[in-house]
Amino acid sequence: MAQASIYEQILDPANRANPYPLYTELRKTPVTRQADGTYVVSTYDAIVTLLHDHRVSSDPRSHPELGGVTPEPEAGLPGLPLPFINRDPPEHDRLRELATRPFGPPRTPDRIEGMRPWLTETTDELIGNLAGRHRIDIVDDFAYPLPVAAICRLLGVPREDQPRFHHWADALVETADPTTGTFADRQRRRNEINAELGQYLGGLADAHARRPGDDLISGMLTDTGPHAPMARADLLSTCALLLVAGHETTVNLITNGMLTLLRHPDVLDRLRHEPDLITPLVEELLRYEPPVHLLPSRTALADIDVAGTTIPQGSPITLMLAAGNRDPDRFPDPDRFDPDRIDNVHLGYGSGIHYCFGAPLARVETQVALPALVRRLVHPRLVADPPPYRPNPTLRGPRHLLVDIDDVIPTTGTAAGRERVLRPAHR
Repeated sequence: MAQASIYEQILDPANRANPYPLYTELRKTPVTRQADGTYVVSTYDAIVTLLHDHRVSSDPRSHPELGGVTPEPEAGLPGLPLPFINRDPPEHDRLRELATRPFGPPRTPDRIEGMRPWLTETTDELIGNLAGRHRIDIVDDFAYPLPVAAICRLLGVPREDQPRFHHWADALVETADPTTGTFADRQRRRNEINAELGQYLGGLADAHARRPGDDLISGMLTDTGPHAPMARADLLSTCALLLVAGHETTVNLITNGMLTLLRHPDVLDRLRHEPDLITPLVEELLRYEPPVHLLPSRTALADIDVAGTTIPQGSPITLMLAAGNRDPDRFPDPDRFDPDRIDNVHLGYGSGIHYCFGAPLARVETQVALPALVRRLVHPRLVADPPPYRPNPTLRGPRHLLVDIDDVIPTTGTAAGRERVLRPAHR
């Protein structure tokens, strides 16, 4: 039996807790061709080059397994069109601009920053619910419900519907795992899940059309700017993307962040006493323990020369973002967690035209969440290190993060009138 390649070892769930030594080995050959014809790119400069190269397609229909055709859902339900992150210009640019108008600058500059007070109250409530307990799970008790509540509030999803999304989210995240079936099988399964989600979102969009509110769906429906409003099918596809991608990565960022702080008690103590440290600390977390480790399913639309290798036209490409984030040619002492690091232009949210759309929201959520946890949990300590990880190599994060605490410090705020946060079903 042939020895597993470095990339195959990275995909092996047995190495999920610490893939970084494997990334070091992978970077010795910046571009490697795998047995299935995929080109894996692992150094910072090569990744950035390809992220900014228009000859690299994010459209799954460009993948050689599909040959320009998107597999239909086996259930026969009408699927959603590809979201804008899976499209190439000019369609990508048009749809992203329409989604951005009600989401952030320049048209709606205060949308995300304006959520800070609500996020603070919701964070305080979730932590307050831990009072009287001496063992907590950062994932199930906090890092999952907070982003779910936030993205549902942003989109205008009724709070009683929030628990429904954990099923769709988990199923869609599984389709991002390159170890589960063929590329075509994963696309077909993704379409089936999106069809179910689309049916729900269609009803939600109808309700917002009748009574628009101050939310993202209403904003996209009522936009009167250039090229607006967004077509209904594209609006539903965008909402499906944001509901899932808008919280899954943040769950990992908050959980990885708390794990990293517990492993670095000196930095944890600094954060207690230096509130302004949180901004550079989150950026360093995005470099050091990013929520997304790799971008699979890119395709070369032409022969591309990068890092001394020619990637032939039609070849699948995988970009190893987390390996690039630890590249010593770009970051001095890259395996050290250093919130004082300067020139920290990391790949935690990618780069180029497909830079993570939800990055502003994820940053604000994490900037609110981590200081609150550090400030209010008394003597937090890990139960197991490493904790158990989810098997997915793309969206890498602990499945659970059990922490023992002595107590929870009460907040000076009041819970009166707060919107109740619903905990999800067991994940």
